[in-house]
Amino acid sequence: MSSYAIAADHAGVALKAELISELAKLGHEATDLGPASTASVDYPDFAAKLTELVSKGTPALGILVCGTGIGMSMAANKVNGIRAAVCRTEFEARLTRQHNDANVLCLGQRVTGGGVALEIAKVFLSTGFEGGRHQARVDKVMALEGSR
Repeated sequence: MSSYAIAADHAGVALKAELISELAKLGHEATDLGPASTASVDYPDFAAKLTELVSKGTPALGILVCGTGIGMSMAANKVNGIRAAVCRTEFEARLTRQHNDANVLCLGQRVTGGGVALEIAKVFLSTGFEGGRHQARVDKVMALEGSR
């Protein structure tokens, strides 16, 4: 189906592993950027690894996991070309792809169960950007990069 990059911090390692395993069963191929253990790490380091790839379009989409998804989202959105969204529902995942052309999904292991997170990730990876009237808005968002 598709390839994607995935990374976490120590608070998201278990959910990251679960997503890789379950999404592989559906044909999604992961580039796992770590970490492999729950030893304490700094989430911006792993957000940087993932966004370096996604900002170049190889792969086009990524998933970041931390305790809440918020820290990863904040770090990821500092990188030019990244549109990261924390999603807690399938509806949010669908609309952030369709309307915002989000390219990074951020999830929180401490706040979203594995089954729900899997459904959110499936929707995120399988939904396309609608373009049209949404393109001008995305362009305006992207124009904010470095504007201040």
